[in-house]
Amino acid sequence: MISAKESTGLPLPHGASEPQVQAQPKVRARRWLGPFNPPMSDWRGKTVWIVGASTGIGRATAERLHGLGAQVVVSARKAQALADFVQSHAGSAALVLDVTDPDAVRAAAQQLLKAGPLDCVVYCAGHYQPMRADRMNLADMLRHNAVNYQGALFLLDAVLPALLARGAGHISLVGSVAGYRGLPQSLAYGPTKAALINLAETLYLDLRDRGIGISLINPGFVQTPLTAANAFEMPALLTPDQAAAAMLRGWSQGAFEIHFPKRFTLWLKVLRLLPTRLYFYLARQIAP
Repeated sequence: MISAKESTGLPLPHGASEPQVQAQPKVRARRWLGPFNPPMSDWRGKTVWIVGASTGIGRATAERLHGLGAQVVVSARKAQALADFVQSHAGSAALVLDVTDPDAVRAAAQQLLKAGPLDCVVYCAGHYQPMRADRMNLADMLRHNAVNYQGALFLLDAVLPALLARGAGHISLVGSVAGYRGLPQSLAYGPTKAALINLAETLYLDLRDRGIGISLINPGFVQTPLTAANAFEMPALLTPDQAAAAMLRGWSQGAFEIHFPKRFTLWLKVLRLLPTRLYFYLARQIAP
């Protein structure tokens, strides 16, 4: 390749000047300003596996993707909820799955991959109970870790080799804005979501040049069976369908982090940047 500063070494007509060659940094600038991932908007014929799809965000996302023509596979522990989904969504499939069982996760992935490639895998399984340090429950904390974080690792271990071999596919992890910084009542839940945020960022750095898209979903408050445990007023509360719509919009834009609703999550992003002493003061005023 001839750089902008190199001479061609060829004779030129009298009065002619060297041709101008565009400098490489402009190419890098276009890549820098482009989407983080290949945008996903045409779902027709795409196979999407949603783990944690019996209720809430997972089910609403499965419904929307099915409506857009995707071949949706739903997984969760609740067999009847999955059967109801398949019955009402022709062409979809279900695999009953406990994400805390690595052998079961591996077997489910192998079964799906035998049928064809996975275009998108969404980890939406979650466990949540409010908890403070003066009422710490170790068994429940470990349950949070097993479902919210360790299950994602089992899923990655099961599907990532096939995606790498194909050089294509997308993995989306559902975290939470509760993982941005420590919050009252979030002793068990928050650390697992912080781990997912870090995991997603590292996966993106490792896989961005291997043809695999990575996205991180950080919702605010969404009206689900999990948040029903909250005894406080939840600001900017969304329905699961509104959350699913935000996710699809983010995927269509090639986003890495998809956080919503912005009127709530942007404030939390500001709090994330504050000095520790000021953050602790404000956090205690908001949720003493």
